[in-house]
Amino acid sequence: MPTTPEQDPRVYFAAERTFLAWIRTGLGLMGVGFAVARFGLFLRQMQASQAHAPIHQSGISVLSGTAIVSLGVIVLIASVVQHLVLIRELSTGTWTPGRSSRNAIILATLLALVGVAMAVYLLIIR
Repeated sequence: MPTTPEQDPRVYFAAERTFLAWIRTGLGLMGVGFAVARFGLFLRQMQASQAHAPIHQSGISVLSGTAIVSLGVIVLIASVVQHLVLIRELSTGTWTPGRSSRNAIILATLLALVGVAMAVYLLIIR
């Protein structure tokens, strides 16, 4: 039975599961961002077809959708870097348990700010 976390394969498996969770999060953000951007286009086309007017390319949905897709890409890149650093720390024995995930805290804060901004926007346009 391994005596240190660096020698225990379960620690590496946990690191892989965490990495896969970050990948799912990044892909989910990219999918939601794409849907937000395309939904605005759908609404504009519906409005134009009912009014027989040309489609205008203004709207916040494309901008916010692109920002959410970009956030998903940033999450994926950060997760790769974080995973490589963690595996290196585990391999060299420099890993220290009990650290909070800085990336998770940053992502949660950014998503909370996006949620507040969206709520304010929805209140303004109603």
